[in-house]
Amino acid sequence: MNTSNPVPVTAPVTAPNPIQAARALLKELQEKFVAFREYKPLSIGIDKQLIALMPATNRKILRIALGIHTRSLRYMKGLEKATVRFDLDDNATDAITEEHRTHASEVLRERFKKDAEQRKAHREAEEERRKAEEVQRQHTEKLGQLAAKFSRSGS
Repeated sequence: MNTSNPVPVTAPVTAPNPIQAARALLKELQEKFVAFREYKPLSIGIDKQLIALMPATNRKILRIALGIHTRSLRYMKGLEKATVRFDLDDNATDAITEEHRTHASEVLRERFKKDAEQRKAHREAEEERRKAEEVQRQHTEKLGQLAAKFSRSGS
């Protein structure tokens, strides 16, 4: 067995689904790099830096992992307020453009709006369910009263 070239952690022996593999890679990146762990805005082209450091990494899985990370709520909130981006060594690199901050704000606003609409729809559905249960309870109660009334008078 050749031990001079160990299998890197990012090259799984089994083939899990791409999302699971991407989440595992993202967890590894968060453990290794402060910028990932603290959800700091990442420098443009960080994927190329990662491939250079970890050449065995599947590029598709890396793109999925980066997408999960950069679309996360914590990342978007950080991007919205930050002024600079960070590299893998946690050094400040490029300034964040106003366009990127505005995009983050719009994404967050849309996400919060969608969440609020879903909560409202859930509350309305729950209220409808509660009303339907109350109507059913009243119906059952009336049937019970009628059955009791007619069973007494018919005896």
